[in-house]
Amino acid sequence: MHFPFYIFGIHPHLLFESLSYFIGFRVYLYTRNQERIPMDKALWVIVGATLGAAFGSKLLYLLEDPKRTFDNLHHFVYLIEGKTIVGGLLGGLFGVELAKKCIGWTRSTGDDFVLPLTVGMMIGRIGCFLTGLSDHTYGVETMWLTGIDFGDGIKRHPTQLYEMVFLGVLAFSNYLVKKSKVGWEGLQFQLFMSGYLLFRLLIDFIKPTPHPYLGFNNIQLASLIGIGYYVWLIMKKHTAKRRGIHA
Repeated sequence: MHFPFYIFGIHPHLLFESLSYFIGFRVYLYTRNQERIPMDKALWVIVGATLGAAFGSKLLYLLEDPKRTFDNLHHFVYLIEGKTIVGGLLGGLFGVELAKKCIGWTRSTGDDFVLPLTVGMMIGRIGCFLTGLSDHTYGVETMWLTGIDFGDGIKRHPTQLYEMVFLGVLAFSNYLVKKSKVGWEGLQFQLFMSGYLLFRLLIDFIKPTPHPYLGFNNIQLASLIGIGYYVWLIMKKHTAKRRGIHA
């Protein structure tokens, strides 16, 4: 297999990233709980999520290597290229909350995004894997059986495939939570975010990216902040529910 692996002459990253957005949006429209939020307000939430994700994804990418970013502040191409999923998720969260505040919506909307996000991210990671070395999403050199040679004679951790498997497990776990009808509105999204951020915190230790922040990289720092927030939020919701039951 040669990387990048073009499909009908189309670059895999472009093809699968486009498919991830298109299919993810269609999944959202098909599976969303129409009783939770009307479509006109849901569209504003989507706009907030899209703009927030674009900003957060770019900002966190620029923090990957602060010195390199500072040295390239005058290079327009460098400033517009690159993005990160974690930055997109956290930025999208901020954008959604801002949009909800603007339209006066107070109910949780996150659960509707769990399956679309999972499907979209898994499709996108196929493109990352087929792109190979130029995508910079692979892992460090390994002797594991799972090691993949992306074209330079060195076997590396296919972290893109690891992530796809993890997302599948996470989606199944959320399905069980949904089917059991336990918890509260928003719990599925909170579990999805905290689970994925924990995965990224750990998996990035086997990625050959700069770790300039006391042994952590930009993704890991953002993940730690996100994990802290969601642990606090889940504990807060759990305590509130217990008090309600006792009352």
